[in-house]
Amino acid sequence: MQRRASPAKPSRVYDRGGEWDALTLFANRPLPHAMLGIVSGRRRMGKTYLLRALVEQCGGFYFGATAGTEAESLRQFSVALAEQAGSPVPFSFATWDDAISYLFGLAVPGRGNNPFLVVIDEFPYLVKVAPELPSLIQRMIDRFQIEESSMRLLLCGSAMSVMGGLLASTAPLRGRAQLELVVRPFGYRAAADFWGVADDPELAARLHAVVGGTPAYRRQFLADDVPAGMGDFDDWVCRTVLAPFSPLFREARYLLAEEADIRDTALYHSVLAAVAQGNTTRGGIAGYIGRKSVDISHPLNVLEDSHLLVREADVFRAGKSQYRITEPLINFYEAVMRPSWARLESGQATEVWAQSAARFAAQVAGPHFEALCREYVLGPGRSLLNTSLGEVGSGVVTDSRERRQIQIDVAVVEPGSGGGRPAVTLLGEAKWGTVMGVNHLERLERARELLAGRGMGTTRCGLACFSAAGFSDALRGQAERRGVLLIGLDELYGRSMPTAVLP
Repeated sequence: MQRRASPAKPSRVYDRGGEWDALTLFANRPLPHAMLGIVSGRRRMGKTYLLRALVEQCGGFYFGATAGTEAESLRQFSVALAEQAGSPVPFSFATWDDAISYLFGLAVPGRGNNPFLVVIDEFPYLVKVAPELPSLIQRMIDRFQIEESSMRLLLCGSAMSVMGGLLASTAPLRGRAQLELVVRPFGYRAAADFWGVADDPELAARLHAVVGGTPAYRRQFLADDVPAGMGDFDDWVCRTVLAPFSPLFREARYLLAEEADIRDTALYHSVLAAVAQGNTTRGGIAGYIGRKSVDISHPLNVLEDSHLLVREADVFRAGKSQYRITEPLINFYEAVMRPSWARLESGQATEVWAQSAARFAAQVAGPHFEALCREYVLGPGRSLLNTSLGEVGSGVVTDSRERRQIQIDVAVVEPGSGGGRPAVTLLGEAKWGTVMGVNHLERLERARELLAGRGMGTTRCGLACFSAAGFSDALRGQAERRGVLLIGLDELYGRSMPTAVLP
């Protein structure tokens, strides 16, 4: 089998360089056996756009499933296969077994020397009406691991729990895939470029706290309605996200309703509202919604599987963790929109938004800024550290003497190895609407002292202050003398570099 030259990513496909390289490598690998890939990601991420571009560049067969009965879905698949095979008469397969067997037959030796790319998009729609499909595909994959085949089959879907289950536990396709790709939202810097606001870091950060890195929201949903500047941001929020006639107005509800495993949407909205209100522990969530902790295990697991909620371990306290909503628009909906839904539906967006400033800062922009700071350290800010190892996260350091808990928003912890003790290489605090001062630096120093007393290595532990509102002159003077990183929005968005050097 011949290796085709990997096609260049089309200019119309923004970012996604890593995803494109992985897909083209999979599609063009010259192995004489069938290969399977799984592509998933929440809706609106541009998966279909990416995969259609791949089929256009590499050739092959693309089928996009729709919600329908088994008979209708099989008929649509048969018609598409007939077109692919160049048959003047539509095929009429009696069963999915016949259809899948024919599909794999298109990739047997003698049909061509190049790999044969097949994309089945929105695969969960088919699995819902024909649950035997994964087993049928597994049988053909196993067969053509022994016999020669040029098949390169990509199964794609937006129902994250369904797609994740394809390769889990005792699922038929477990161990059969050579590619497992999750198409995620754009990173915060790429999102700023995509929206055309990279030159205004404050606007970029506020915009990202509302709509995140979902590409469809700018073009398909808002027809390129982008805030013209910080002076236009409030009006933009009112005419887009908070406007009853805008596609974004009910999008957070639709995102939840589209997940196959979510049936009692009221319960799931309550769980998400609890997290948005700052109840981020399992006990706090249960108390907020009036349930026992054991009763919310299933909704928490489903929301995690759906990539709408993430459980982040406390890097300093074993067994402790907090939940965070991963989709900014859902967090914005739960914190700002849902409590005033009736007023928004009646057209009071301007009044609701004017009264939501404190709530937006505390429950939306603040937590989101902390997450951006961790993303910065994990990515572009990694070069500032004196190590390439370590877990990036957050945690709480208990100060028994002062009877308080010190929240560390950004931390890098190296695990102990070979009998060595764990080491902390960075402690940071992040503030969205507060000008940081020397007191914030002193709190970080106290946390470092406490961690050293607990036996963690701190000799190479640097300190960092992250602020969207700036730093006091006194803190700037202390930071310059003591090698403390001061990172504002300009640094986060790459418009300038921190001047301090960590020890």
